[in-house]
Amino acid sequence: MTADSTSSSAARIPERPSLDGLEDRWTQVWREQDTYAFDRDRALAGERGEVFSIDTPPPTASGSLHMGHVFSYTHTDCMARYKRMRGFNVFYPIGWDDNGLPTEKRVQNYYGVRGDASLHHDPDFVPPFEGNAKSTKSADEKPISRQNFIELCDVLTVRDEEAFESLFRRMGFSLDWSISYRTIDDHSRATSQQAFLRNVIRGEAYQSEAPGLWDVTFQTAVAQAELEARDYPGHYHRVAFHGADGPIFIETTRPELIPSVVALIAHPDDQRYAALFGSTVTSPLFGVEVPVLAHPAAEPDKGAGIAMCCTFGDLTDVQWWRDLQLPTRSIITRTGRMQAETPEWLAGGPGAGLYAEGVSGKTAFSAREAIVTALRDSGDLDGEPTPTQRKANFYERGEKPLEIVTTRQWYIRNGGREADLNAKLFGMGQSVAFHPPFMQARYANWVAGLSGDWLVSRQRFFGVPIPVWYPVDEHGEVDHDHPILPAESDLPVDPAANPPAGYEEAQRGIPGGFVGDPDVLDTWATSSLTPQIAAGWRGEGADGTGESPLFAKVFPMDLRPQAHDIIRTWLFATVVRSFWEHGTAPWTNAAISGFILDPDRKKMSKSKGNVVTPEDVVKEHSADAVRYWAASGRLGTDAAYDIGQMKVGRRLAIKVLNASKFALGFGDVTGDLAAQVTDPLDLALLAQLRTVVERATAGFEAWDYTRSLEATETFFWSFCDDYLELVKDRAYGSRGEEGAASARATLRLALDVVLRLLAPMLPYVTEEVWSWTHEDSIHRASWPTVLELPAGGDPEVLTAVAGALAAVRKVKSEAKVGMRAEVTALTLTGPAASHDLVRAGEADLRAAGRITGELRLAEGPEGAETVGSDAVLIPVEKPKTP
Repeated sequence: MTADSTSSSAARIPERPSLDGLEDRWTQVWREQDTYAFDRDRALAGERGEVFSIDTPPPTASGSLHMGHVFSYTHTDCMARYKRMRGFNVFYPIGWDDNGLPTEKRVQNYYGVRGDASLHHDPDFVPPFEGNAKSTKSADEKPISRQNFIELCDVLTVRDEEAFESLFRRMGFSLDWSISYRTIDDHSRATSQQAFLRNVIRGEAYQSEAPGLWDVTFQTAVAQAELEARDYPGHYHRVAFHGADGPIFIETTRPELIPSVVALIAHPDDQRYAALFGSTVTSPLFGVEVPVLAHPAAEPDKGAGIAMCCTFGDLTDVQWWRDLQLPTRSIITRTGRMQAETPEWLAGGPGAGLYAEGVSGKTAFSAREAIVTALRDSGDLDGEPTPTQRKANFYERGEKPLEIVTTRQWYIRNGGREADLNAKLFGMGQSVAFHPPFMQARYANWVAGLSGDWLVSRQRFFGVPIPVWYPVDEHGEVDHDHPILPAESDLPVDPAANPPAGYEEAQRGIPGGFVGDPDVLDTWATSSLTPQIAAGWRGEGADGTGESPLFAKVFPMDLRPQAHDIIRTWLFATVVRSFWEHGTAPWTNAAISGFILDPDRKKMSKSKGNVVTPEDVVKEHSADAVRYWAASGRLGTDAAYDIGQMKVGRRLAIKVLNASKFALGFGDVTGDLAAQVTDPLDLALLAQLRTVVERATAGFEAWDYTRSLEATETFFWSFCDDYLELVKDRAYGSRGEEGAASARATLRLALDVVLRLLAPMLPYVTEEVWSWTHEDSIHRASWPTVLELPAGGDPEVLTAVAGALAAVRKVKSEAKVGMRAEVTALTLTGPAASHDLVRAGEADLRAAGRITGELRLAEGPEGAETVGSDAVLIPVEKPKTP
């Protein structure tokens, strides 16, 4: 470092450095000076390799942030800061995921309302509550129009996002706030709709009327990636079907579905039922004739080994129905209740009256009670129901088991039905470097286990509308086979509010007119396009359809950071969209974070009530302290919420302030600093620091921020505890100008390097200290290299002298005298190889240890030096209080 890199304003060092106020001050400075701005002009003029682009996770705007956000975003920010200091032009956008079910649920609970598509917009509507609703039951919520509901969603998400931004800025995340988006804004909606339209036109997206998972509470279809298997209490019922040679018993937890049975299924190798395959039996109560068939998915060791296939009770029923080409006899509606009309296959049969009186329009629970009572009365129930815990599929945000309902939905092909496509998407995942590497197996396992295409339509309100209309023929029938698509230049569109080109609004829903698709895209269908949204794939022309010239400079992106639980959703979905649109993986690296655990090692979650919100934690301990805790957790590893670790981080930040005040407190240090370092102890320190720079750099290059922090922190504490104590007197001039110059230059050099090594993890305190002697920001300074430090020096000199000083301190402590007590005679015992090392730093050792008399070195065993028994101590008397 030369004089040109420092300022001659040592007077800027505060009298009493403090962490208080640093966040407010530097956040404002960074905002005013655009410290973290992406240089667009440089990117367009330069090579792709000069850019480091990040596909930043957009947090869901549905309440408050949690410590998991702070944890994982800190990891990403450390890498962003490191890359920026390495000279990369860092593209670090921020988005907010504000469409979808989490937002709708929050709006319902906050305002006490629910959407009703049959109602008209009320421009004067005032919600009944403002965050103080006492009930979250649907029956107690006020129904409002779709447009009124969307307006409330818009208001509340913006409010949440303002609070999120405040916390993110306080945490010091070096995002470029000028590159921001909301997943519900016009640009995001247009991008999402454009990508979907291209999927439709190329045949990658299609609609189908088929059985699918349905959440009766939220009234929406649910995709495979959103499933959560949970234990659910139930009862096994042993029920008799009637065959030619007597009863065939099945065991079921859902006897209410007997009216919808289409077959009995057993494993083809199950000899108990081999003679029945190809024959028919009749169902109890209803007398419907159904076949007995074989299928390898049947489980011989489960229940009776033979099961009824109902359309539909679970996903196995769907598989059997599809593979064996069975008829459809659905009786469960979207509301979760049984259909009101008596099904045609039951009409006129022995159970028609039972259905009409005990099943029609009932909930599954009430219908089950009626059926079980009738089975008991008819003698078809063998014994009494036995309690059990069954595994049921739930929507990850739902509270009731999912039903399977036949509906018309939109899908995007994702390899769940096509072996060749599955292999290609599997291979694309292999082209991404996962950090840590073992996380790649989660991607591979998910792709290998896919059983269907990606369901992307949702029956919700606040989302990106599916940009499709359908013609209505002269008979008033909707023609779903010939959808009407908008031009890309017209996007975004809302088919529920706008007519397609060539039609008038008055033609909506009438013969010869049109209807709009009422559904919205799954939130992941938009979030899976975050690289395209942030990088301007949709372009900048008048019609928005041309690709932005910036897109090629940042895509494929360099980094996708995210949690491991959404590898199956966000990560895989983004790969699918990039595959179809660009034929390449969307990023080269995926950094996967672990969960945050409470003190009992349980995952923090709102449902468990063990969540800690970060705002107060940051205010109490400082952003640097919280970042220190986060940076101490490695990628892919769950980490405990640890206040103690934050306290350690706060002590480190305070020590940086105080140690820096001393190291920089000798006035201006100018000239070629490296050339001024001549003392063996100083050269030893910088030799150790060269190793630290190598280790810290290697840590970041290996995506191991913790290793970098550990190496730097260990050196820094040794620097403070040993080197500063040893060199203090010399720095003040006790050994003449040359010795002082060497010490001061070393202090300045070492501190300059250490601050930059710590800057990615502790941005506030390092920026504060840097500003005492520099005009520029440390976060725009270059990452240190070993070439900045003078060559030569034996690092063992400092190790040996520091060990000797520790021995002197120990004997003083055991003698119960102060550290300033004089030592008039001293023998240090240690290996002979250390003697010359100690002599090289003897002058500094004497000054730090107050050794005024003879210093003898005696040969002893390997290990730390010890003090001989002939040490003579002279305590320093404390001045008497007047």
